[in-house]
Amino acid sequence: MAMVFSKLLTADDIENGLSIPGCSPGQLPDQEGLTMSMQVHDRNGEVWIFSCTVKRNDSVGHFLSVGWNKFVRERDLRVDDKVTFHEEAMKKQVTGTWIKVEVKRKIRLFGEDIWADV
Repeated sequence: MAMVFSKLLTADDIENGLSIPGCSPGQLPDQEGLTMSMQVHDRNGEVWIFSCTVKRNDSVGHFLSVGWNKFVRERDLRVDDKVTFHEEAMKKQVTGTWIKVEVKRKIRLFGEDIWADV
């Protein structure tokens, strides 16, 4: 399983859409203005469709918008949750990959910080 990207969520990621670090385009579009649908699976096997757009301005490169906001609401994501996207080989096919999203939240338990699945 290869990591595509990982980041701590900001208020802007929660409210306006996920800004993807520019150093990790992977299977994402690379031309400004292009949009593609990204099919993503969570740890429960649920499929989410995120719309990924390339925007060029001061800080945004790739950006997830449509579908991302629903994911944020249904998973009750918060600022400082850690989101990680992985690329995995498909188990039932000879070729091909799929994208898996993992969300973790830091909690304090018995005086120790641990990352728990969200």
